[in-house]
Amino acid sequence: MRPALLNPLFAPVTSLPGVGPKQDKLLRYLLDRSETPRLVDLLMHLPASVIDRRARPKIRDASPGTVVTLEVTVDRHRPPPRNSRAPYLVYASDDTGDVVLTFFRAKPGYVEKLLPVGARRYVSGTLQFYDGMPQMVHPDRIVDEAAFAQLSGIDPVYPLTEGLALGSLRRAVGQALLKLPALPEWSSPEVMRRCKFPLVAEAFRRVHQPVEPTDILPDGPFWSRLAFDELLAGQLALALIRAQLRRPAGDRNAGDGHLRNKIIDALPYALTASQRQAVAAITDDLRQPVRMLRLLQGDVGSGKTVVALLAAAAVTEVGKQAALMAPTEILARQHINTIAPLAERAGLRVAILTGREKGKERRDILARLEAGEIDLLVGTHALIQDDVVYGTLALAVVDEQHRFGVRERLALTSKGEAVDVLVLSATPIPRTLVLTYFGDMDVSELREKPAGRQPIDTRAVPLGRLEEVMDGVGRTLRSGKRVYWICPLVEESEAEGTEHLTNATRRFESLRKRFGEAVGLVHGQMKGADKDRVMAQFASGEIGLLVATTVVEVGVDVPAASIMVIENAERFGLAQLHQLRGRIGRGAEASTCLLLYKEPLNDMSKARLNVIRETSDGFRIAEEDLKLRGEGDVLGVRQSGLPGYRIARSDVHGQLIAQAREEALRIMKDNPKLAGERGEALRCLLYLFERDEAVPLIGAG
Repeated sequence: MRPALLNPLFAPVTSLPGVGPKQDKLLRYLLDRSETPRLVDLLMHLPASVIDRRARPKIRDASPGTVVTLEVTVDRHRPPPRNSRAPYLVYASDDTGDVVLTFFRAKPGYVEKLLPVGARRYVSGTLQFYDGMPQMVHPDRIVDEAAFAQLSGIDPVYPLTEGLALGSLRRAVGQALLKLPALPEWSSPEVMRRCKFPLVAEAFRRVHQPVEPTDILPDGPFWSRLAFDELLAGQLALALIRAQLRRPAGDRNAGDGHLRNKIIDALPYALTASQRQAVAAITDDLRQPVRMLRLLQGDVGSGKTVVALLAAAAVTEVGKQAALMAPTEILARQHINTIAPLAERAGLRVAILTGREKGKERRDILARLEAGEIDLLVGTHALIQDDVVYGTLALAVVDEQHRFGVRERLALTSKGEAVDVLVLSATPIPRTLVLTYFGDMDVSELREKPAGRQPIDTRAVPLGRLEEVMDGVGRTLRSGKRVYWICPLVEESEAEGTEHLTNATRRFESLRKRFGEAVGLVHGQMKGADKDRVMAQFASGEIGLLVATTVVEVGVDVPAASIMVIENAERFGLAQLHQLRGRIGRGAEASTCLLLYKEPLNDMSKARLNVIRETSDGFRIAEEDLKLRGEGDVLGVRQSGLPGYRIARSDVHGQLIAQAREEALRIMKDNPKLAGERGEALRCLLYLFERDEAVPLIGAG
């Protein structure tokens, strides 16, 4: 149960005066929420900059182009003639000169009420000169003496979305701050002293209502305090789960190797050295008296699926079951395509379960699973639904972990007794992020590519040369080769301000006109069966050119494809470009990847395209990605945060991750049940940052 103290912060934003359905819709978009945001979401949306209104010169001394606050007397109004588009002018003055306050499309009654003739007012905004006369267009602030006394002089500026006014967001945040309860202190006195942290309520207030312009800096004490709290909540949740997973487990899960040997014999190539090491480490983990928690990270095409299959075989050797959960259906089907022929040779019984298996087919799979007649079940979120019952689940393999929350991981492991966990990631994760996502997990890395993989020639080409690229694609198709053409969007309406982005549907139509039936289309909004049909046609060569969105980013395996065109490549993150490129270079053909970009490129995009051209080492790309992400996440949608974190930033708060980790481990050592006053405070922390999925584990078992 969430501590009652926090309930006011989890009230919907629509409970605030002045926040109606229109604002609700805009705030959902801004704060990336599918349902109405809560006050806590507003408080965690931090300012990007400030406007300093503390400069209070006389009119004569004000510098043009700067933000100033003037104390003036209102002299006269000059409304525009009827039906004219001229602005509404208000003349005001102080003892050194005159200023014109200019309003476009203003309601006359509104301006008269705001600036009554003869009254003294404080006006704040950017001062300009027009025809030699000081002028302020649409002042940001117009207040009387009493209201001026209340202003701090420094206004926060927030990231916004179209249609949402800065003023109304500021008002909503101000009201949310009033609901902030007296929070208990969850950080130890030692951390508070060492990091010179303020109290958490003060940190929220000073970031949203700065007293100095530096109050909103991410590396300042106020933002850093909130980032540390968020990281501590994450680390504490991971430590609680880890403690649960590390409890002694009963009979262990690795057999004598007879099935593994059959699979290895059935492989068309020898295992790489790092695959052999990973299999040995996993088998060793499966024999230990505590549960396995291992991360297997390998670059695109380094053979993680085979290692996962060998882990599943080790478990099957002692008569137990394994499950492999993937984030998308395309990926789940890709795994089963790789696994099924090898499993068959070894006598391993495998099945797939996604949202598509329905009715009798689904009932049959569930009955066989419960009876222990399926050794390895591959699937999507469907694997963790309530009615899915395993006979003897002993190994959970989670693919592309960062796309799943802790809840899904727990739901899968709770389907069996003392289940071992193997996490796969095709995006090599820098050490700091491994800590952030997984706590102190054991890590295996697959560094080599399987034998026979071809290097990929990567080139950046401006969109102005699109015709040449299309001619080249035509020649490639005529020679019987296969081509991917990747676009960032499906439909026009998906994002504002993206006019120059080609959507996949439109590119498909233009390529279809040119190359006819040889062109297919795959995107995330298609039905699963339709996607599969097109993918199968591409794999068999029935179509030679596949237009796709990033649904092909992970796990799609068509060795015959040797050319990839990525349109608007400047819009993709490094890790994503690397993933996409990994779809080619899988066969014996030399492969080429063309990055089409729109000019002019900003420095960030230029740096990204340079890195991707220079190297195909996913581990180096991951490190560079972390350095570069300062400016915005993949596709420019998110700020440079750690995925899954709203306040902490990898580029600024990296050193706090390790400190939060240490603190979490200290708490687990001193107070694993989160008992007493500090324990209550820490539970508050977990609920505030929504890391409470770990709370039910406290004291469980």
